[in-house]
Amino acid sequence: MNAQPGSIAKVCLLAGKIMLESGAETYRVEDTMNRIAASFGLENAESYATPTGVQFSTEGEASYFRRISNRSNDLQRITDVNSISRQITAQSLDAKEALLLLKGIEHQSETFPLWLQFIAAALASGSFAIMFGGSWSDFLPACIAGALGYAAMIWIEKLIEIRFFAEFIASFFIAVIAAFSIHAGFGQHLDKIIIGAVMPLVPGLHITNAVRDLVAGHLVAGISKGVEAILTAFAIGAGVAVLFAFFP
Repeated sequence: MNAQPGSIAKVCLLAGKIMLESGAETYRVEDTMNRIAASFGLENAESYATPTGVQFSTEGEASYFRRISNRSNDLQRITDVNSISRQITAQSLDAKEALLLLKGIEHQSETFPLWLQFIAAALASGSFAIMFGGSWSDFLPACIAGALGYAAMIWIEKLIEIRFFAEFIASFFIAVIAAFSIHAGFGQHLDKIIIGAVMPLVPGLHITNAVRDLVAGHLVAGISKGVEAILTAFAIGAGVAVLFAFFP
């Protein structure tokens, strides 16, 4: 397939940007970009991805860079980009068609509506509370605290755009709801309710990706993701600790 290097670079950069914003590992992002470039016949292409940016260049051509500001976990978008990459590799898409499909993925709404995310957070919170040794009377308080805490995190993050602060406030909110539930006789184990309710906030995917990037040799990305996960865990723990510090 014949295409201008600039058009190919746009396809590769947009594919990498969507994958990074959706929570993909950096080594997978670079591999996808290189495969797309090779499928279009672009020789000696080089890509470099970090959690905050993606760069693409070819020998004798300009270097292109895209900044990554917002990151989330959306495995469906990663799957969609991989599907487009496979179509390009199979020579069934040209650069223009691939770019249009990728733009459609970039601008599509969230894979799951907010109400469904709240229900999932509630059920996960209650289930974790039981799994960690809580009683069935702790299930419903954990569901309520988990759903409201998750909703608070999303709402605060939209207002302030500082995820760590949003997680801190959300975990404090969860601890307050759990303590109020116990005080009202609605639940038995405060610690189990809190542990279950904060689980939707725990950065499990970030920790996994950090380890996978480190194993793949991407030390900068692996360390930065690991630090981000540690800061998130610290924000969650600090939010819960504030309640016990001021209201023992």
